[in-house]
Order: sequence, then structure tokens, then C-alpha cells
Amino acid sequence: MSNKKNIEPLVGEELLQKVKDLGSASKEDKARECGYFTETKNGVERVNMMKFLNALIDAEGIQLDGKAAGGGRGGRSASYKITVQSNNNLLIGAAYTKKMGLQEGDVFEITLGRKHIHLKQVDANGVDAEDE
Repeated sequence: MSNKKNIEPLVGEELLQKVKDLGSASKEDKARECGYFTETKNGVERVNMMKFLNALIDAEGIQLDGKAAGGGRGGRSASYKITVQSNNNLLIGAAYTKKMGLQEGDVFEITLGRKHIHLKQVDANGVDAEDE
């Protein structure tokens, strides 16, 4: 058949490191070097780009199939970006407050920096919640 032996395809960190090491090589060469190829009966090498690219996506931890982490309803996920509204308000959505376990009536101290806003949770008396 062939003098090239099939290697087990790399996955995870090994795959990411090998792709990084291969630098400016073509996608096909990277896939081949990482083990994403087969040989036909006629000895023709076929690079399996789809498996290679899917393995890269998995290794990077990117979720493309939209599976909800909490098993709850679909909908938008928190983007960790907000926009100043037309009335100059900033609105932090329920996705963030739920994720932090905040309740109605929780109090925060606002500290303004040059290009940032810090929210520090305090109790109703103004005492830092972390100090309790």
C-alpha cells in the first residue's frame, strides 16, 4: 500500500500546539501533519479537513451547536457588553443578576474610574458585603 503510516489524529492541547508549531503551513498541510488524513485503496492520500476543523473548534472550547448550559429555555446569552441607552441610562440585564445570585433590594456602591465603573455589593447599612 503506502510507506506512510497512519498516525492517531491529535486532539485538545496537543492539536493546538502542533498547529501553532506549524506556523505558516497551509491548512491541508497542518491537517495532514496532525493526522487528519486517510489513504484510499489506490494509495491516494485524502485530507479530512472537516474532521480537522471540528477538532480545532472543540480544542478551542467553542460551542457552535447552541446547547444551553443550564438545560433551560433558549434565548440570548449574556454578552458582557452593554450600551448606553438614549436616556443615558445603563441597564444591566437579568442574565447578569441571576448569574450573580442577586436579589431584589441588593445594594451596591458605585465607584467611577477614568474608563470604568466598579459596583461593590454592600448591605443595607453600607457595609461591604465581603467583610461580613
